[in-house]
Amino acid sequence: MNSPPDPGDRPPNLTRRSLLALGLGAGVTALTAWGGGPGSGAAGTQQAANDGVSMTDVSLALDWTPNTNHTGIFVAQQLGYFAARGINLRIVPYGSTAPETLISTHKADFGISYQDGLTEAAVAGGDIVSIFAITQKTDVVIGVRADAAIKSPAQLDGKVYAGYGGPMEVPMLQYVIRAAGGTGQFKDVTLNTDAYQALYAGQADFAMPEPTWEVLQAALVGKPLRTFDVTDYGFPAIYSAIIASSNHYLHRNGDVAKRFLAAIEEGYAYASAHPTEAANLLIQANQAVLGTQTELVIQSAQLEAAQYYKDAEGRIGYQSAARWQALTAFMFENGILTDSAGKPIKTEPKVSTLFTNQYLPASVTA
Repeated sequence: MNSPPDPGDRPPNLTRRSLLALGLGAGVTALTAWGGGPGSGAAGTQQAANDGVSMTDVSLALDWTPNTNHTGIFVAQQLGYFAARGINLRIVPYGSTAPETLISTHKADFGISYQDGLTEAAVAGGDIVSIFAITQKTDVVIGVRADAAIKSPAQLDGKVYAGYGGPMEVPMLQYVIRAAGGTGQFKDVTLNTDAYQALYAGQADFAMPEPTWEVLQAALVGKPLRTFDVTDYGFPAIYSAIIASSNHYLHRNGDVAKRFLAAIEEGYAYASAHPTEAANLLIQANQAVLGTQTELVIQSAQLEAAQYYKDAEGRIGYQSAARWQALTAFMFENGILTDSAGKPIKTEPKVSTLFTNQYLPASVTA
């Protein structure tokens, strides 16, 4: 990948990091085209070799440039959790081909996705299934300037929304605004900029930033936001970051998938228990990308550890059928799901085809 990803490269993810929010410049991706390197678990790989463990090559495609959603992955790599389980992990940086496509065409063994995006890809005929929930809490909120007179989503009627053109944005906002007492009528403009920048520049009245990144960044630069959690108004919770694979790969490499997720789960358990240390390991592995944003990365890692990695029962990676059903039903009822020809599907998909917990460590599913 020779240039940073553009929002038009793939169907926008409501929770995908914006390039500007990460503060990256035009050649940074050349610095992240790694699968190993300093601190990438080389010592653990050598130890595994010395112990006679057979190493298996595994590829994981990122959904964006390295960020705190990926913390547990880099922790597991840095601390040798993959190597200890006989896995030689190659991290594939985000490029012009979406992870969902790489997985479905069997060019990558695993990849980072998100619930609504995976659902769209699977319904359109992609060979893809979610196997691990990185975040258990919806990582998108409605945001307005902190000094705005807007105190409720109901007051967004007639206002200007700065979006990214994703198919679920408008239906989601209409749902929340109506649930708050409004009509759901607003103007929608597509901007290629950070949420807080658009709001403070007067280009829009509200946006949907990520609380674990853009909202924190906005506060750090002196442009704070007031936010509204969409789930507070009855909108279905979203698995905003997940790990996916293909049925093709899983059916042939089930044991590898289980060892891979055991290392992933251990990495996110460490990130949950030691967020600052985990953030530093993430930065260490991606110095060129994140080295100038230490405070933001640490704050984000701490927030994700406190609120996002574990579900209500304290489980990491686990996915609920009820949550998959709720969002899938919303997407189906609003005509968001289309077949390979781009036509709305006529039958609601079975969520059992979209996700599975069977490759998680037994301690998670027990």
